[in-house]
Amino acid sequence: MAFFKKLKDRLFKSSNKIDEGLDAIMDEAQPAPPEPADAPAPEPVPTPAPAPSPASTAAPVPTADPTQTPPSAKPGLAGGLFRRSEKARIFDDAMLENLEDLLITADMGVDTSLRITSNMAEGRLGRRIDADGLKQLLADEITAVLEPVAKPIPIYSKRPQVVLVVGVNGSGKTTTIGKLASQFQAAGKKVVIAAGDTFRAAAVEQLQIWGDRAGVPVMTAPQGSDPASLAFDAMGRAAEEGADLLLIDTAGRLQNRDDLMQELAKIVRVIRKKDPEAPHNTLLVLDATTGQNALAQVEIFQKIADVSGLVMTKLDGTAKGGVLVALADKFGLPIHAIGVGESIDDLAPFEPEDFARALTGLQ
Repeated sequence: MAFFKKLKDRLFKSSNKIDEGLDAIMDEAQPAPPEPADAPAPEPVPTPAPAPSPASTAAPVPTADPTQTPPSAKPGLAGGLFRRSEKARIFDDAMLENLEDLLITADMGVDTSLRITSNMAEGRLGRRIDADGLKQLLADEITAVLEPVAKPIPIYSKRPQVVLVVGVNGSGKTTTIGKLASQFQAAGKKVVIAAGDTFRAAAVEQLQIWGDRAGVPVMTAPQGSDPASLAFDAMGRAAEEGADLLLIDTAGRLQNRDDLMQELAKIVRVIRKKDPEAPHNTLLVLDATTGQNALAQVEIFQKIADVSGLVMTKLDGTAKGGVLVALADKFGLPIHAIGVGESIDDLAPFEPEDFARALTGLQ
């Protein structure tokens, strides 16, 4: 629950939130008519009085007693239904189009957005719905997309289990490795880190800081060294030390740079010379702020490095986050964890229902 609260507090700081968009849609939609209450029994029609004679004086017009409450204003079932109906709206085609636009702008992509809104509308068009009902309906549909892919990083009996971590520049690979190493170590696993980003001194220093915190050894090589050679040597050291897990960092690379992607492919080939089944996990770390570009990253890295699972970072820095739903819908790759900050406990296993509720603003 602590991470869920943090997720709600930090997720999508910008005003362009899905939950605020849903509220706006409800404000713009056509109000629903009040639900009918039981009709009161008709009053008897009075018998007309005989016309007064010319000599008689006109009867005074009766005035309403101010102490009496008109029947329509009395509190009760009908009044309650009317008040509740004022907050409801008709789920119509206009609301459906606005929902589609909202989800597309939240980076869910056209296909996923249309599929979700179509499911939401099925059997509900023309019916009444309130804001909480709309949010819950959307959260349920998002959860249904995400649940099949919400899986923890699998742990195998193979020792060392080689986990290769890849991604573009600035996606948060190094920090993610440090957090995973610390969490695995705290869970009783023996971990070794290989600082395979041999081109960036800051990445090596960052891993060494995490290694010191967690008591995890960090293998390094001189700046500019061949990262494939470092990965090969790290597998030997991890085996010698009886490590359960070897986490290998890699240099950030743009998915449209073929030379850099081929370098990553070389790392995979060299690792497999040591163990044909390695890497046993290839984690692609994605930056949530990149939006729909994340889909292109998955396609390219999957071809080069056989991506086995995803980690999404920086959800505290975007107003969108719907790209995670699009990724699940399009690729079906396991989503292992999400991050909403820099602390070790800001990386947590992916919980689809919590994510969907935070995304839609449900309490």
